Amino acid sequence: MNGSAADFPISLPMPAVETPDEAAELALVHAAQGGCTQAFRALVERHQQRVYHFCHHYLGDAGDAREACQDTFIRAHGAIARYKPRARLSTWLFQIALNLCRDRKRPTARTRPHLALHDLAPELPCHRAAPDEAAMRDADLAKLDRGLATLPQKFREVLVLSCLEGLEHAECAAILKCSPRAIEGRLYRARQALAVWWDRTP
Repeated sequence: MNGSAADFPISLPMPAVETPDEAAELALVHAAQGGCTQAFRALVERHQQRVYHFCHHYLGDAGDAREACQDTFIRAHGAIARYKPRARLSTWLFQIALNLCRDRKRPTARTRPHLALHDLAPELPCHRAAPDEAAMRDADLAKLDRGLATLPQKFREVLVLSCLEGLEHAECAAILKCSPRAIEGRLYRARQALAVWWDRTP
């Protein structure tokens, strides 16, 4: 599998301004790097929903998204000691998740969890939609998922990260390994392509 945590960049650009929330997260990171399971569990709880939502939008399947989300935190747990907090932890996690989702999109790639997470978090660190919640899914969101699936990979990725996850262009650029200007161009073309599909699809 191509998604080994050792393959992911350990440090990425991070804004110099540190908010109280970022300082609190940094303290958790340092504790987790020292072997504190509780601290890593707290990091999982902070980020699991956003990572799951990203995986779900990318893969279009709840089961695959749960597995990709779990694998993301398994690999993060294995690499946390080498993580250098010059980057936002969310940027690092999204980069791991993106690589895992890309692997799953390949026809021969099917990753499965190799480590139980019950010692890291109370439950599988991903959102499981209740039946009534799934039934209430908005029709436009369902259509959006179908539309995203029709787009080229580079357009789908930038739309999910920027528009659905709300990441800044600089953070998208760090995750996708390109320039912020390239992100702007991809985003413009991706929105155009999705708008054309949307207008033509009932």
